[in-house]
Amino acid sequence: MMCHSMAHHLKKFFLFLLIVLHVKASRRFNQPLWTWDCINGKCLPIKATISGRLQSLITCNMLCSTIQLWPQPTGSVSLSTTAVPVRADLFQLQVLDFTSQPVLEHLQNAFDIFRQELSFTEEQLRGFDEWYKVVVRVRINGSGDPRMRLDTDESYALSVQPEAGSVGTMAVYIIANSFCGARHALETLTQLIWLDPYAGSLLMLEAATIQDAPRFRYRGLMIDTVHNYFPVDELLRTIDAMATCKLNTFHWHATGAQAFSIMFNSVPQLAKFNAYGNTTIYTPDDVRTIARYARFRGIRVILEINVPAQIGQAWDWGPILGLGDLAYCSNLEPWYLYCDEPPCGQLNPRNDHIYNILERLFLEVTQLTGVDDLYHIGGNGMSDRCWTQYFNDTEPIDLWINFTRKTLQSLQKVKGNLPNLTLIWSSQLCEKIKTDLKEYVDYIGLQARNVAWNENFVSGMRTVLSNEDVWDLNSGMGAWHEDSEGAPYNSWEKIYEYRPWASSSLGLLEGGEATVWSATLSSGGLEHRVWPRAAALAERLWSDRPEGATRPVQARLDVYRARLNTRYNVKAEPIWSLWCSHNTYTCL
Repeated sequence: MMCHSMAHHLKKFFLFLLIVLHVKASRRFNQPLWTWDCINGKCLPIKATISGRLQSLITCNMLCSTIQLWPQPTGSVSLSTTAVPVRADLFQLQVLDFTSQPVLEHLQNAFDIFRQELSFTEEQLRGFDEWYKVVVRVRINGSGDPRMRLDTDESYALSVQPEAGSVGTMAVYIIANSFCGARHALETLTQLIWLDPYAGSLLMLEAATIQDAPRFRYRGLMIDTVHNYFPVDELLRTIDAMATCKLNTFHWHATGAQAFSIMFNSVPQLAKFNAYGNTTIYTPDDVRTIARYARFRGIRVILEINVPAQIGQAWDWGPILGLGDLAYCSNLEPWYLYCDEPPCGQLNPRNDHIYNILERLFLEVTQLTGVDDLYHIGGNGMSDRCWTQYFNDTEPIDLWINFTRKTLQSLQKVKGNLPNLTLIWSSQLCEKIKTDLKEYVDYIGLQARNVAWNENFVSGMRTVLSNEDVWDLNSGMGAWHEDSEGAPYNSWEKIYEYRPWASSSLGLLEGGEATVWSATLSSGGLEHRVWPRAAALAERLWSDRPEGATRPVQARLDVYRARLNTRYNVKAEPIWSLWCSHNTYTCL
């Protein structure tokens, strides 16, 4: 036993010498300017010399400090201060237990993604002659449904250690109660692996134990493709970034006054009458691709069908097909009397063909996304003036209540029962839900965009917070139709520190969501606008630590941002100067 232990320690010593010798041998070709030393738990830069030992900033950060993980785990964490060289192609998956064939298939896909990401990070660099083999052993108990659902247990336990009795092999153990929990564990594992630019190799912490579970079960990001179009590959990169910080809900705001941006085979007229053009329409195959891509990364796609208002000209084809007027008030002038943005438009709540069409839409949404327990039916921007103009015998709020009831009945017909949660954008109309829709109130959730609405209307209601004065990522950019600069910019610090549930009751809080309205945003600018600020929200909703946006939190976020850029090619905006990244504890 002593001989085996001594051999293991000698191997580690020689691996350390290999790192140093490899770096020294390459210096005459590419001499680094700086090295970082770990002094009292802090990585401090020192001018590199020909004869001195070199250590890269990222390796120092991973071995010296506690800024490796984002979001911060909620349970116990123990991380070693030593590392071993690894290679992407030497990672192997062993599934010890699984609950269904779909879970196994999803796990195998997630592991393939994990290795592909390591390969991308590795950049074909081979700085050593020997690497550790890594065996990842996964045990999944509990749910046999691999989808992210409202009742999914996302917890996991992760451990990393040398394989007993096998020199040169590392053992990783993952235990989870769902595929999504196991996928989160793989994501955490990737954060324990990094490319050392000086050694020219991937390195991995030699030992780690982590227990983790989220604080909130709904952690979302809304992308608006109504005002402007984003190519599919840009949306996929957004989903990649969401997966790195364990956001679990991609809320796709795809229908609105300006455009109906998805072609539904069940009702193709909607896109034909209200899309910008054929090149800016998402096809059913596009939606399937995005939903499948997200599912393997532990993310659900919520495809919002925004009704009854802000529908533009999408429903103007009713008379052509003999269905009567499906909508009113589109393209009326002056538009600002009828809506916030042209061309307005509002459904005719007394035309029963509307509800048959909605049933077909909801069925196709379910088939395309695979999500059947959570829907979003919009509800924002309703105009009293429009309905009063056509229905002067009934109050607009009563028309809205009846419309919402019939819409929920259409949704109920898709599966024979109501989904777990149907979200509606909150407004002053929502107070009557509790009195006039009592039979549905347990299945309706409000997405709250305004602090005042939180206090006045969400009491006793299931709620997803999206307060625009804090979590709107487009805030501070102004509005195209106003001269003012608009609301202030929401910094990552402001986003991170907002936790209203700590001081007051906010109903039955499901979680929260950052919103990205795209009226002044288009392709090429999405990543820079969203990241890393969305990650600040992700940690708030996953970890919900009582600390604010302290400097140590900023240092961790900076490490996360660098990982986004180098590993996933996501162009996240900087949160301070590069000098501060190199001199973290001076800036702190």
